Amino acid sequence: MLKMRGVAKSFTTDTVKTQALQPFDLDIQQGEFVAVVGPSGSGKTTFLNIAGLLEEHSQGQYLLDNQDTTGLSDKHKSSLRNQKIGFIFQSFNLIPELNLFDNVEMPLRYRDFSAKERTERVLNALEQVGLAGRKSHYPQQLSGGQQQRVAIARALAGSPSFLLADEPTGNLDSKMADGIMALLKDINKQGTSILMVTHDMEQAQQAGRIVEIRDGNLSEQKHAISA
Repeated sequence: MLKMRGVAKSFTTDTVKTQALQPFDLDIQQGEFVAVVGPSGSGKTTFLNIAGLLEEHSQGQYLLDNQDTTGLSDKHKSSLRNQKIGFIFQSFNLIPELNLFDNVEMPLRYRDFSAKERTERVLNALEQVGLAGRKSHYPQQLSGGQQQRVAIARALAGSPSFLLADEPTGNLDSKMADGIMALLKDINKQGTSILMVTHDMEQAQQAGRIVEIRDGNLSEQKHAISA
């Protein structure tokens, strides 16, 4: 489903070249839950940006659902992102002026869905994260954990092939974080692939597989201790 071969990333400023990611190979199959760990500055964010088609790799080949993404136009990459990828961010990225329903619906407006189908998708996604009864509430009326659930619902509403989660529990206390991890595992059991970047090894161990990035190098992949 996600296949990378010899993918690397370098940045060049004037005469200085920085190798952010060394060449690596990676396969993520449909239905996997993969955690990406590593210290700050190791290349995790660069890797996630490449996986999410937010940043172009410098060399190698990246196939998403058997489609080669190398050299795609920005318009084509944007369309592919919208159809295949759901994003979950540490900072939730909810629009405070919009209620929960409208926050979840917003990305769907850029796709060819009727108003009726958008409504069905939004309500189903909010139901899945346990917040259907609060669809008229605003983000500021919710706890941090509830706001992250809305962000997850927004990602799920488009029926993505896989979710990219960037430190999804980073702004939450331990109890809320546990709730979000339980929700992500439940979503994964229903067949959605998840690629999660985290600094928390305890949470990483809840994934099915762990990939470590250190100094731009992807380590040998390890199975998590407990899925």
